[in-house]
Formats: sequence, C-alpha cells, structure tokens
Amino acid sequence: MRPLTLVLCALLVAIQYPLWFGERGWREVWRLSGQLAEQQQTNARMSVHNAGLEAELRDLAEGRQAVEERARYDLGMVGRGEVFVQINQAGESSGGTRIQTADAGR
Repeated sequence: MRPLTLVLCALLVAIQYPLWFGERGWREVWRLSGQLAEQQQTNARMSVHNAGLEAELRDLAEGRQAVEERARYDLGMVGRGEVFVQINQAGESSGGTRIQTADAGR
C-alpha cells in the first residue's frame, strides 16, 4: 500500500506544479490582475477627459458664446466696439501698454 500512496502523492504534486509555477499559473493571474487594475485607472482618466471634450464639442456646436470665447483666447480676436488692452510684464522686450479697438483694425 505504501508505494501506491507515494505514486498518488507524486501525481498530486505533478498536477499542482503547472497551476502554481506554469506559464498560465497563479503568478500569471496575479500579474494580469495588476495590469487590469492599471488599465482600468487609465480608462477612468480617459473617460473623464472624453466627457470634457464632449461637453466642449456640444458648447461649440450649440452656442455662439463658446465660439467667441475660443476666438478671444486662442486667436486673440476682438469684437466690434470692444477695446483690447495688453499690458506687458517688466521683463518682456517691448515694454509698455498696447491699446487697440476693434474698429481700428485687427
């Protein structure tokens, strides 16, 4: 009976070895679960970013106010009857203040 017990124990160990140390074993599962958590965090950040872009797209598509804001800040445009005042900091090359009205051209 003793040799049969040894053979069965050896078979049990042989069956368990791939589960713990094999290519598709527990170590691989733990590594992949770490990668999954990392990817889920990245996806959550990207979802927030996408939601912001979608809101901005809706604003641009629906209203004129968002387009005007974009033109003012990104392109430096001035509307009719408005006054554009630019104050340069002390370290900048041109120094001084520049005032420009929309009717004067731009």
